[in-house]
Amino acid sequence: MPPASHRPPLDPLTTGAVGLAVVAVSSSAPLIAYAAAPALAIAFWRNLLAVAVLSPFSLARRRAEFRALVGLAGRREGLFCVLSGVALAAHFAAWMPSVQLTSVAAATALVATQPVWQGLIARAQGRRLPPVVWVGIAVTVGGAVIATGADVGISASAVVGDLLAVAGGVFGAVYTAFGERARASISTTTYTTICYGICALILLVICLLGGVRLTGFDGRTWLAILALVAGAQLLGHSMFNYALHRIPATTVSVLILLEVPGAALLAWVWLGQVPRAYALLGMSLLLVGVAVVVLGGARAGRRAAPTALPADPAPLTD
Repeated sequence: MPPASHRPPLDPLTTGAVGLAVVAVSSSAPLIAYAAAPALAIAFWRNLLAVAVLSPFSLARRRAEFRALVGLAGRREGLFCVLSGVALAAHFAAWMPSVQLTSVAAATALVATQPVWQGLIARAQGRRLPPVVWVGIAVTVGGAVIATGADVGISASAVVGDLLAVAGGVFGAVYTAFGERARASISTTTYTTICYGICALILLVICLLGGVRLTGFDGRTWLAILALVAGAQLLGHSMFNYALHRIPATTVSVLILLEVPGAALLAWVWLGQVPRAYALLGMSLLLVGVAVVVLGGARAGRRAAPTALPADPAPLTD
């Protein structure tokens, strides 16, 4: 993807979108805990219902863009959208069951390794991250581990759950990386409609093959699912996808970790789960790490601006 100096400048709209996204995704874990439905069923419905909301607008306003994606010129960008949807489905399919196999704390901490994988992906794409960004990533992930009180299990099922949680972090990074490349030339609405649609289709197949119940939930659960669609999916994932046009995927992955203190605060207020002292310490470190990545990365980008580097292989944005 293009170097930081070639990106459009960060504007108040993007900053606001990221802030809204953090608040929205913070509601995800408490709502999933509140809903009385299988995790994969929740993941399927939140993606399918998001597509149902987005499709009328995207098909009416972005018809030419959809036509371009099936032509020779836009085939590559269309492929990025599809691959991003596949990676998102893999993220949900790995991460959500991991919570049921290992402890919630361990699963949350291990999936929080996403920024590390994002950094390695960026390195594989030929982009050199400033040392300060790697320091910030390390502090952020460490803070997430402390905040969640990670306790990697030793039973066979816990080990499988731990591995699935790590896989969830890897696939989350792949999803963001493909989304970054697609968003370089595709609108947010078109990208998210395709990505969520592919994700919902794959999750439907997984649920049907695995015998996961998709219906018969009580009213409280359906309300929780609708809240997930409106919040974590449409205002959370979609706003992060919007921001990928102006913020590197590595930084977005680190910003997503602000969900940890956000979810803890909501769980405290809504579910009465008071965070322990070590959790507050971890959250403080996490916030420091995010600040280091954002501010240190921006400073390094400004220093590199006078000597612009050649563009990296095609990225994705809105």
